[in-house]
Amino acid sequence: MRKGLRSTVVGVLAVATAVLTTLAPGAGPPGSAGTLALQGAGATFPAPLYRKWIDAFMMQNPEVTIDYKDVGSGEGVNRFLASSVDFAASDGALSDEQMARVGAGARLIPATAGMIVLAYNLPALGGDLKLSRAVYVDIFAGRITKWNDPKIQALNPDLALPNLSIALVARQDGSGTTFALTNHLSAISPAWRDRGPGIGYAVDWSGRAMLARGNEGVASRVKISEGAIGYMEYGFARRLGLPMARLENRAGRFVAPTLRSGETALASNVKMMPANLRLFLPDPAGDGAYPIVSFSWLLLYQRYPDLQKRAALKRFVTWGLADGQAYGSALGYIPLPAEVAALAQAAVEQIQ
Repeated sequence: MRKGLRSTVVGVLAVATAVLTTLAPGAGPPGSAGTLALQGAGATFPAPLYRKWIDAFMMQNPEVTIDYKDVGSGEGVNRFLASSVDFAASDGALSDEQMARVGAGARLIPATAGMIVLAYNLPALGGDLKLSRAVYVDIFAGRITKWNDPKIQALNPDLALPNLSIALVARQDGSGTTFALTNHLSAISPAWRDRGPGIGYAVDWSGRAMLARGNEGVASRVKISEGAIGYMEYGFARRLGLPMARLENRAGRFVAPTLRSGETALASNVKMMPANLRLFLPDPAGDGAYPIVSFSWLLLYQRYPDLQKRAALKRFVTWGLADGQAYGSALGYIPLPAEVAALAQAAVEQIQ
């Protein structure tokens, strides 16, 4: 009996040890030996598209796992500069000073593009809201505070504008979406540029805005707040069914955010793309161009000592710049113009 009991105990311990070894951190599930993991973080603006890319790519390449955390462009840049991720994403690219701080070198890869929309919550308005450049600058600057302000009513004589305070919704976290918006506002308003708030990932709204994290947070806050207006990437507003203002563009036309108006904005200006692929379009030309558009960049290192990681990351990004572009339109993004995609693919090839 004692010998049999001892054999049983030994057997149980062996099974338990095997189970614990399988479940130990880093061990992964059975059959995962050799799986290559890539870590990324950054912008919320392109996050739905990147998640779609990751799912599709991993289905085709089961030996690679990719995790992307949408923590905002500002935090993504911080993690990239700290070398705590394999790649990052930002709607504000990187400055020359930031790139100089990266010991392994940095590459800016335009991966997609989108529109920053002004979505609002005004029930029973009776039509599409139009906002001139001067008016939406004044709304963000806090100089227009009521929806029935004469300046707004003059642009929208047929709308039932309420005697309601404008509730501005803005980003709480460091955001490339905020960068793109403030870059645009600075381009069209010397007062915004020279006397503040200026351009930045974060803005001091001086208590005049409700703050939310991420594009999704801003869109959700607008959805539940009557009288609200907020800025966000087009796809987030579309998914929640939020009405979006027609904005006055550089040519003086009021343009709704659509795939066509976004593509027009890019197509009219991509010839200006510099060698480092950092092109901002704060006030795009073109009669039918939507006025607030932005590229969104993947941030890659110039050198990756891990050969397998380098190969997998280059394969993933190259796939996104080619096959992955087809997923953009359905999610509200503007596919890259062919010439921009070609330049981006060439830049990926130069990574060592």
